[in-house]
This record gives sequence, structure tokens and C-alpha cells, in this order.
Amino acid sequence: MKAGFQTVFFKEMKDVLRDRKTLLLMIVLPIVVVPLLLNLLIGFVIKKEQEARTEVLEYVVFGDEFAPELAKTFEAANGFKKVTLGSPDELVAAIREDRIDFGLVIPEKTAAQLSGQEQASIELHFDNASMGSKVEDRVQDLVEKFNDELTAARLAKLGVPPGQKQKSLLEPVRLRKQGTGKIREVIGDRIGGMVPYFFIAFCFMGVVYPAIHLGAGEKERGTLETLLLAPIPRHQVVLGKFLAVFCGGIIAVLLNLASLGTWLAIKAGELRGIIGTLIGSIDLLDLVLLALMLIPVAAMFAALLLSVSIFARNSAEASTLISPFGIVLIVPAALAMLPGVELNWFWASVPVTNVSLAMKELLKGTMDYTMLLAIFASSTLIAGGLLFFCAKWFNRESVLFRV
Repeated sequence: MKAGFQTVFFKEMKDVLRDRKTLLLMIVLPIVVVPLLLNLLIGFVIKKEQEARTEVLEYVVFGDEFAPELAKTFEAANGFKKVTLGSPDELVAAIREDRIDFGLVIPEKTAAQLSGQEQASIELHFDNASMGSKVEDRVQDLVEKFNDELTAARLAKLGVPPGQKQKSLLEPVRLRKQGTGKIREVIGDRIGGMVPYFFIAFCFMGVVYPAIHLGAGEKERGTLETLLLAPIPRHQVVLGKFLAVFCGGIIAVLLNLASLGTWLAIKAGELRGIIGTLIGSIDLLDLVLLALMLIPVAAMFAALLLSVSIFARNSAEASTLISPFGIVLIVPAALAMLPGVELNWFWASVPVTNVSLAMKELLKGTMDYTMLLAIFASSTLIAGGLLFFCAKWFNRESVLFRV
């Protein structure tokens, strides 16, 4: 009995490994795309962050005679270049056309307010639809610097000596923040939801083409009838096909993790800041546990997609039927990126989401291993149920020979 599904498995694996499209998604994409995407993404983020901080911002000021000291603060600051513009009415158009980065409008009453030690308001016009823009932060820093100097001068006139006395007057109670979370937990909570999403997506892609090739593709090639005439029970035929499709997902997962581990080992010493801290905190055990969590996910995908492929008349129909599953199955993984979605016993019962959240906790280093075992067991049980359905599905002649 054992030799039956083994024979089918080795036969199907040979067929899968002969298919170039399957090899591309199973082997080439994980090895090449993962490090390339990580390099491009992190490099792009670092580059844009540096550009936003060091970019020379061109600006205009209307009414600078009403607050000359503030205007001089901007003129003396590095990274700011004052230009001219006809009138305040042109500000919006100039910013949208990228002729200037921002504009300041200082009302006439500002001079009297500042001399009378009142609070003045000036207008900052900038493109707030640009997520990567640091205009607001950089302008705010300069205004705060000016405010600090002006406040110190006002307090000195009132007889308050500069230094700690002024600070204690302006800020009677200072809040000293002492976060209990480690830096790995903080960073992992912010970006840990994205990593499982990509792994689960690659796991899905690694299963898709083997499932189509060994299900609907078998019908197209006209070899299904020959396979059914072999002296092998149908449930073993299904088991052999399932193992071949399952291996496609596992190979994709292992290659993803191997390429990620290699990339981490290379980049750990190069990157600095919070990204370098997170990379340096991930060890081999974390990667092994990530791989183990993806095993039942690959089994679920393999059983489900093989069932769909067996039902389809041909490969084109199988691709059409499987496409919606790509959204349905990946959306639960994306839930881990939503704020407020944390691993608890409720989410531990939601397929795919539970694995995604467990992987997020592993990256944070705060995994409850009791819950990890429960998630692994429940996911394995669901995968077993889907495989049982696939075997029953394969035994129906109306499914195998649809017209």
C-alpha cells in the first residue's frame, strides 16, 4: 500500500520539475526576488529618508517685515533657499507645480503681537498630500528654535535667569518615558505584520502551478485515464498528487527563508538604526520556527487548490477558478498588519490569520509557545480536513470527467 502513493508522488514530482513555469515560481522567484525586493525596498526607504532630510527646500515669505527675526532664522538655516513669488494668491499653484516647496504668510498684526508678548499665528502652505515630505517637520523645527530663543529673551526681561530656572518655569512637570518593550518588540510590532504576508503569498504561488499541472493539466494531457487504470487506490493517487503539490509550496517557503537568512547574514553588519537592530536580533531558531509555521499553511493551500484543479476541465479554467482564492486566502494574512489585531485565543482560531500573527510574535520575540502549538495543531487539522475532502472529491466521476 505504501508503494502506491510513493510511485504516484515520484511520478508527479518529475512532471512538476519538467515544467518551466512551475520551476520559475518555486525556485527562481524565491532565490532571486526576495533578496532583490528587500534590497530595493530598504535602499529606497533609506535613500528617500536621507533626501527628505537633506533636500534644499525652496520657499517664499510674504510679510517678512512683520517678523524680521523669524525670517532671518529661515535665511540662516542650512537646507533652505528663499525665492520670490508675485503674490500669496500664487502659492497653491506654485506648490502644485513644484516651483516652491512651501510658503509662509505673516499677517501685519504679527509685529504688534510679538512686541506685546502675545501669541502670533503665521500660515504655512505646503503639499500635505506627499507622504515622504519632511517640509512640515523641518519648518516646525525652525519655528520651535525661534520660539525657544524668543521665550528665553522674554523671561530674561521678566527677571527669570536663563537655564534650568526657565525650563522649570515653562515645564513644571516633565514626563520621563520608560517603555517596557524591548527595541525588537517595538520594531517587530510595527513591521512584523508585513513579513508573514510575503511568505504566505510566496507559499501560495509555489502551490498554484503544481496544483494546476497535476489536476487540470492531467486532463489536458490525456493521462488521467491511464493513471486511474493503474492498480493503485484512488485515495493513494490523491495522496501522491497532494504530496507533490505540497512539496512545491514547501520548496518555495524553504528557499524564501534560505534567501532571507543569507541576506540577513550579509546585511546584518551593514545596516544601522532600527532596521539593523531588527535584523541583528533574528537568529536561526526564529527562521526555523517561521518555516514550521508555514508547513500547515502550505498543506491547506495544496489540498484546496488541488481540489479546485481536479474540478476544472482544463488549465485555463483552473487558473480562472483559483484566481479568487488568491485574494480570499491572502486577505487573512494581511489582517496581521491592521492596528489592534493581536494574537489571542479568538484570532488563534482564524485560519491563516493565526499563522500570520504567530509569525509576527516570533519576529517580536514575544511568542507564547503554548499558543504556538495550538495554532500549529489547528492548522494541521484544517489541512487534514481539506485533504479528506480532496480525496472524496477525486472519487466522484462527475468531477473527474466533466463535459
